[in-house]
Amino acid sequence: MPSDYRTLNVWKVAHKLVLEVKKELLNLIPQEEKYELKRQIWRAAYSIPMNIVEGTGRRTNKDYASFLFNALGSAKEFEYCLLLIKDLNYISIECTRKYCIEIIQVQKMLSGLIKSLTE
Repeated sequence: MPSDYRTLNVWKVAHKLVLEVKKELLNLIPQEEKYELKRQIWRAAYSIPMNIVEGTGRRTNKDYASFLFNALGSAKEFEYCLLLIKDLNYISIECTRKYCIEIIQVQKMLSGLIKSLTE
């Protein structure tokens, strides 16, 4: 297990995604969604790198993998939020595609890391 989460590529990609969500994506969602959908998207996004970070502080690979599974669940939740806000016409198909590519990359990286810990 890495002791410094900042060395993990998956953390770097997830952290970059969170910054993009905060700076760009949340601004595209209407203000009336501030306390519901906007907040849920934000939580799902930042939960991904936070769970990666928390997992690196655990003692065993099994515990670490458990937090990575939590991060993967948040990534899936974020992916659904993208579909929802696209279908609500809050964001364009191009914007959806951009974020879907990024979140699927994070999901694949998390799955690979989990697999390496559990084999």
